Amino acid sequence: MGFFTGKTVIITGGGRAVLKDGGCGSIGYGIATAFAKEGANLVITGRNVKKLESAKEELEATYGIRVLPVQADINAGADNIATAKHVVQQAVDTFGGIQVLVNNAQASASGVSLAEHTMENFDLAIYSGLYSAFVYMQACYPYLKESRGSVINFASGAGLFGNAGQCSYAAAKEGIRGLTRVAATEWGPDDINVNVVCPLAWTSQLEQFRDAYPDAYAKNVHMPPMGHYGDAETEIGRVVVALASPDFKYMSGETLTLEGGMGQRP
Repeated sequence: MGFFTGKTVIITGGGRAVLKDGGCGSIGYGIATAFAKEGANLVITGRNVKKLESAKEELEATYGIRVLPVQADINAGADNIATAKHVVQQAVDTFGGIQVLVNNAQASASGVSLAEHTMENFDLAIYSGLYSAFVYMQACYPYLKESRGSVINFASGAGLFGNAGQCSYAAAKEGIRGLTRVAATEWGPDDINVNVVCPLAWTSQLEQFRDAYPDAYAKNVHMPPMGHYGDAETEIGRVVVALASPDFKYMSGETLTLEGGMGQRP
């Protein structure tokens, strides 16, 4: 029996992606795997149904847990409040409650300079990341208050360090960081733990960014001192599991920066 057996975790952007070498290629799936090993019921969202179904099949077969995949896309043309409420209601109807929300979803037009960015580029990042975190946090709040649960949001070093070619992505991630701190202040009295993680993990998106924009990649992505990028499951996912644990309540509101397995709280 794992630490999260019988508990329900919502992970946005939880579809399964694979690296060129066949390894885990997405932070969301790495997080899902880490919680699956602890026996959690999982609700995973994303735009790509095939990736969600692939994650469900693999996780249920390997770990004997239950996974509810729900297609959901927070975007400029959608009724985003209704979308988030729909996901949350399905989670509650299926599993009876919510203990953890992980806001991992994010899309962006990385590699496009600020001067060349369009409103569509900017909306893509802000809606899929910042607005997504906002509407899911609002929709989950009553259930997290009841369960004294946890929220883990995802920001990025792109915002912390001002990476070139990532203006909308950095803006969305810095917005998420600010939103997280406010939620930690307001929801602390409800005993809801709220934290933000800024990871550097090797993912299929980073792999694609390297191949599509080699110059921007060379300028912005640097090998951590430990000599490897973070592993999506063992170094990012396990940290998220730890942050969701009641033992980490005292850390609420902190920013955790992960680079190749190293954690810093700036």
